Amino acid sequence: MSLTKNSLIYLSANIATAAIPFLLLPILTRALLPEEYGQVAMFQTLVAGLVAFVGLNTVGAANRKFYDNTNEQELAQYNGACIHILFISTISLFFICFLFSELLVQFLSIPKSWLYVALLYSALSFVMNLRLGQWQIRSDAKKYGLMQLFYGVFNMGLSLILVLYFEHGAQGRVDGQVLAVAFVAIAALVSLFKDKLINFTLIRLDYIKEALNFGVPLIPHFFGAFLLTAADRFVINQNLGLSQAGIYMVAVQISMAFNIIFNAINKAYVPWLFNILKQDDTNKKRLVVKYTYIYFLFLLILSPLPFILGPWLMNLIAGDQYQEAGKVIGWLCLGQILGGMYLMVTNYIFFSKKTGKLSIVTLMSGAINLILLVFLVDMIGFVGAAIAFTVAKLFQFLFTWILAYKAVDMPWFTIKVTSD
Repeated sequence: MSLTKNSLIYLSANIATAAIPFLLLPILTRALLPEEYGQVAMFQTLVAGLVAFVGLNTVGAANRKFYDNTNEQELAQYNGACIHILFISTISLFFICFLFSELLVQFLSIPKSWLYVALLYSALSFVMNLRLGQWQIRSDAKKYGLMQLFYGVFNMGLSLILVLYFEHGAQGRVDGQVLAVAFVAIAALVSLFKDKLINFTLIRLDYIKEALNFGVPLIPHFFGAFLLTAADRFVINQNLGLSQAGIYMVAVQISMAFNIIFNAINKAYVPWLFNILKQDDTNKKRLVVKYTYIYFLFLLILSPLPFILGPWLMNLIAGDQYQEAGKVIGWLCLGQILGGMYLMVTNYIFFSKKTGKLSIVTLMSGAINLILLVFLVDMIGFVGAAIAFTVAKLFQFLFTWILAYKAVDMPWFTIKVTSD
């Protein structure tokens, strides 16, 4: 299937799935108080923090292994090794959550049971993402899109029933997410077995070590990404209160529309790019660079629009209780646009397997965000959080581009394409 057709399927599936939270947003913001929405935001933030440690980033290792010309039997054993890592890491994190539960509950302002629910959600998401990744690398966009779409619709349906019909409030929204991912994760595991893409009855210590060598160096990267994309909710919650965190999170969710589109494009783009990089054809590389620059220019031209239309859109979607979110939507969208540009350059580092330095850049970006957060939130409220996010994303993009330049030989400064 062509890149264009795959891109359209990925884009359609991601937009349809992304539309579900947007459809929920006007309902939830009117059914939940800002404090309740803030609790949901803190739960989602906890999940974002667990991502780096549940499974230790080995979904990416399983995806990358496919390009090493390994036979299907060995790939199944490698995927099984990733499940072994998931099991061990989840058990370890359970005991950590148990030991520090009181501290975490006080810091996050959520019920204690949500700590374990977040851990379960993260583990189930790993299984779902492993299945989605195996479809993606094989360019099976239709199955990828169907599973993603089903998860989104099921998630929305359960959330509406639990929040509106049973009036479970914030608890209903959390339960809806967990029940939906549990159902899809079971289906994903069955599908992996059916396609003979997983074998965890045989313990391959060499594959466990190889997967960890890929995933563990990415922990600082994902921790940095967590500081970059989620630390703002902690700082706002601690300094301005749960209500302000809820209002800010509404703006974050709307700005994520850009992120979802960029990820959809990237998911179709990565297999195509990796194949070109394997061929090492200079002329094709020049085309890649040329189209990358055109993409960058388009995004930069687009960037002023959220500042102009964002406040009006926020009030329309979220209602009067959340109108303050209009103050930050432009900055958050600009940060997401810089994130879309970042995705275009980070793929070269994953192809080269030189992920250690990427972790340093992401960690530094997260640290810059955190430092700016502390000062700017205290000075100008949650608008400072959005500005800090944008500055940190700019730093991440520029320095990742420098790493990409050094990791893979690409004609970044020679884009003229010669004809045969």
